[in-house]
Amino acid sequence: MGLTMGRDISPLGQPLRRPTSKSPHVLVIGGGVIGLVTSWVLLDRGYHVTILSKSWASDEQRLTSQIAGALWEFPPAVCGQHTDAISLAHSKRWCMTAYHIWDAIASIPSLSRESGVRMMPSDFFFPENVEKDPRQYSKMAEIMASGVRGFYRGSDIIEDRGVDLSYGAIDAYELMAPIIDTDKAMHWLTSLVKSKGATLVTETIQDDLINVEDELRARFDADVIVNCAGLQSLTLAGDKTVYPIRGGLIRVINDGTAFPKVNAALTITADAAHSSNEIVFLVPRNDNILLIGGITEPHEWELDLTLDSPIIRRMRERCEKFLPGLKDARLDADYPLAQGLRPFRGSNVRVERELRRTGSKIVHSYGHGGAGWSLSWGCAQDTVALVEETLAGLPARPMGTRLGGRSRMEIAASL
Repeated sequence: MGLTMGRDISPLGQPLRRPTSKSPHVLVIGGGVIGLVTSWVLLDRGYHVTILSKSWASDEQRLTSQIAGALWEFPPAVCGQHTDAISLAHSKRWCMTAYHIWDAIASIPSLSRESGVRMMPSDFFFPENVEKDPRQYSKMAEIMASGVRGFYRGSDIIEDRGVDLSYGAIDAYELMAPIIDTDKAMHWLTSLVKSKGATLVTETIQDDLINVEDELRARFDADVIVNCAGLQSLTLAGDKTVYPIRGGLIRVINDGTAFPKVNAALTITADAAHSSNEIVFLVPRNDNILLIGGITEPHEWELDLTLDSPIIRRMRERCEKFLPGLKDARLDADYPLAQGLRPFRGSNVRVERELRRTGSKIVHSYGHGGAGWSLSWGCAQDTVALVEETLAGLPARPMGTRLGGRSRMEIAASL
């Protein structure tokens, strides 16, 4: 059963269950959306929580979680790079838990305004009838059965949204999805976990956690350590398969003056965009800003893109061909180009206890790539379950064993 607002978590500024002097203490490493949401669930279950991060959400130096497009998607996402069957099977469950929690937050008008979380139409376009692509057809069928709201399929969406018919979109479907103003949401999440009792510590760890586990647990009086450090897990988890996928988004004014206001997220598959790593991704950030993307550049570590970078120029031209009104779009003068490093991993998302050291009290949650907001609550629920396993003294198990004992081949065949 997924997390439920009111039963498992509360948006109020005090924990659902107040900790006592005997309540366990959890050290969470990472101040992004994964670390903050995990901390929220822990706090509402009555744990003492310290969050350690090298930096926090700000308007000066934005975290990856702030730069993210933050459009909820059923996996595999448009820029998913999803290759691992076990991770994908988990992700389908995680994303629906997140869907229902974000939907619950958005359903309360005052909370929606404060958090920056809204439910809006999200439209997906295809270069052929969905039935002709078995993967896309299977994904659509799963979405229809998943419990999302507002599903509708019809080619009339193409013209209704002003998409240029010559771009190649033939089929489309729509659903209501969480769309998040990440600057507002990250400030809100940070403030909320502080008000619930979390202690925030600004610090950088530069060693594998198994080498410093005992020292950290002693220094912070922590019973368990939870690693939500994204790309830093290359070092902290000793995971050499962790790598970045660089992304970039142009920000334009979406007030209805230069072009008809875009009131829905619009995406088209990479094959229709004629490139495996250059997609069309248009997402309203808030009432005034539209994000235009996107790109996926694996193993690019430098944040040195500019509006004149060839890949960014192609990205804008591609989106203008898709939605011609964007040719008149005005840039957000204060913040025209957002760029960040999505934290990917060779076997995709890892929510698992430390397996390299018997008796370790470390739990990992990283490798979310571009889907941190989409997977956040589901991963947090599983992470807290692993914390409780650890505290109960149960042996650590590989991630794949938490899918009913099915083999990797059986899981792959069911996807």
